Amino acid sequence: MVLEFNKMNGAGNDFVLVDNRERKVKLRPEQAVQLCHRQRGIGADGIMLLVPCVSGKADWAWDFYNSDGSVAEMCGNGARCFARFVQKLTGINSQFTFETGAGIITASFQGERVTIGLTKPRDLRLNEQVTLSVGAQPIHSLNTGVPHAVLFVPDADKAMVLSLGQEIRRHAHFAPKGTNVNFVQQLGNGAIRVRTFERGVEGETLACGTGVTASALISAELNGFKSPIQVQVQGGDLLEVSFKENGGHFEDVKLTGPADFVFEGKVTI
Repeated sequence: MVLEFNKMNGAGNDFVLVDNRERKVKLRPEQAVQLCHRQRGIGADGIMLLVPCVSGKADWAWDFYNSDGSVAEMCGNGARCFARFVQKLTGINSQFTFETGAGIITASFQGERVTIGLTKPRDLRLNEQVTLSVGAQPIHSLNTGVPHAVLFVPDADKAMVLSLGQEIRRHAHFAPKGTNVNFVQQLGNGAIRVRTFERGVEGETLACGTGVTASALISAELNGFKSPIQVQVQGGDLLEVSFKENGGHFEDVKLTGPADFVFEGKVTI
């Protein structure tokens, strides 16, 4: 089967996008792995297929696969790319919604930048002592569509993202499904830098939208940061997280950043 695709990236987090509105593509997990392989495939952190929303709760829906073939509930950078992909195919410039495994996401546009309204964050836990190979560490966590652990570090450049990230990602404290892991450096009032070890990619990515969001909200909770918060990611881009806080709960959480087309092509699967 010949598959037509678009390659996109959101702040360096890259994806393969496929128009599957006619439901002709049946992608197996091993095919997703092959397509995401950076030497033997297209190369990507994940694959998104545009499909009709059968529940009637949103305008569109996606089927999302991580690069290891697992199904992803949500991805912030991927959501922005998905929104621009829908815009390209349909010509829509106004706000619309799409259904993900984490819930309904809204999307709106400011030129080439996209703002997505996320599902309500849940399961906030602060200052939990987790025993690691480097000793007990205070770890914070929040689910922003997918689970995220957050560690504050003095220097993101020196953070043990690969070794410590992998250890925390599969730690018994976050069993059974594991977690994404974010290493966060405070840059100033209302500004942070984030590096992320992503579950499903099983390594560091240049950006993680839901991780950026979790890191920003936890920074707001602990440090009193006000909305919006500016977040620098490993790929060098700047993302913005805005929110409303109501009695210790976050509402109307939005993530704004770039979503860029890289190339389009065809591949045999």
